[in-house]
Amino acid sequence: MKNITTLFLLFFVTFSTFSQEVKEIPKAKELGHEDKNKFRQMYDLLATPNMYRTASGAPGPEYYQQQADYKMDIELDDKNTKIYGTETITYTNNAKESLDYLWIQLDQNIAAKTSKTPLVENSKIDPAISVAGFSRKYLEEKFDGGFKIDYVKDSKGN
Repeated sequence: MKNITTLFLLFFVTFSTFSQEVKEIPKAKELGHEDKNKFRQMYDLLATPNMYRTASGAPGPEYYQQQADYKMDIELDDKNTKIYGTETITYTNNAKESLDYLWIQLDQNIAAKTSKTPLVENSKIDPAISVAGFSRKYLEEKFDGGFKIDYVKDSKGN
């Protein structure tokens, strides 16, 4: 009788486990989300060959590269520990299509007083701190670094 009870219990647990298994229905791919499935199709990752790139990724007959030339006039002010200057970027569009806009990116201004970076940095509390260290960290004026951009103009002065 004990063997029959054990066999029945084993059968019940096995059957209930299989009956609860739910197959996942594949979701439609959302724009802006990467498919992390290791069995995903490669056509999402590898581009179809075209006039700009061959199937191997080598340049095709219509391949081009954009060009950006930088001219900088920089002055180092040692006394005031500042750098002043101007920069002219000449961008040459080598594409057949016209560009509606240019994107110029300056990395986050983490050295500025108004930077939000300290709010997201993970830092530990000091177990002990000297009076001078406390004063330097919490009472003295913080270094105000970072970008101070006076203007950005196009070739027409706009």
